[in-house]
Amino acid sequence: MSPDLLFFTIVVGILFIMVLKALVGSIRLVPAQTEFIIERLGKYNVTLKAGFHLLFPFIDRVAFIQHLKERTMDVPPQSCFTKDEIRVEVDGVIYLQVHDSVKASYGITDYQFAAIQLAQTTTRAIIGTLDLDRTFEERETISAKVVSVLDEAASKWGVKILRFEIKNLVPPESVRQSMEKQVTAERNRRAIVQKSVGEMQSLINTSEGRFREIVNRSEGEKQKRINEAQGKAQEILSIAEATAESIRKVAFAINTTGGPSAVKLELGQKYIQTLSKLKQPKNRVVLSGNLTNMKEMLEALDLNI
Repeated sequence: MSPDLLFFTIVVGILFIMVLKALVGSIRLVPAQTEFIIERLGKYNVTLKAGFHLLFPFIDRVAFIQHLKERTMDVPPQSCFTKDEIRVEVDGVIYLQVHDSVKASYGITDYQFAAIQLAQTTTRAIIGTLDLDRTFEERETISAKVVSVLDEAASKWGVKILRFEIKNLVPPESVRQSMEKQVTAERNRRAIVQKSVGEMQSLINTSEGRFREIVNRSEGEKQKRINEAQGKAQEILSIAEATAESIRKVAFAINTTGGPSAVKLELGQKYIQTLSKLKQPKNRVVLSGNLTNMKEMLEALDLNI
């Protein structure tokens, strides 16, 4: 093969490979949640969504690839000074998402770097308006203000700032030790207060318990006496009613046929029993009348009721 023919063959081969590569490069498969920014002859032409696309070789090219998923970016630690001139080290994390691929590609050179820088400067400015104690208490407020400032600026970049979280807020070692001592002292104070409150409540509960015990005992004693008095009254009433009933029955029996004789017989028995008791040496009783004539004494009774 002559040199000219060999040279021509090589040139044709190279051109064929370039054309084949351009044809293959013109076929684009765009993944989900991704957009391709296409430039035609150096000028923005179209944004390719997810799916299969065919470009014009040598004319169209993929200038930018933008991912639409939410992403996180670490904000490097930085030194900030609080309102009371205490240096603290702060770092955080930004959550953002691209919502306009064209603005994200042409609106700024590097929106990630810009977001990090703006987050750092905004954090320094906000912490500079707060005392050290408030910086720990108002982390949510700081995060909300940083998000507000970032989102206003990022809207021009086609980016949405979703959240900003402070990961660490570290004071100097001397301040940290002082804060730990303060926290320990506050914890001890609360423990002492809680102990005293507990002891006071215990004394109150004990006194209330004793008071209720005394009241309950007095109420029980009162109720006991009331019950005993009511019982005695009921007993007296029952005896009186029984006695009255007995007297009525005796009176009724006396007025019936043979009643006086029965009464005399009963009285005679009682009389004899009484005389037998008088025989005891200890008994000294003076009675009028003839005790041996029981008939005469019974007849002296007036049973005409």
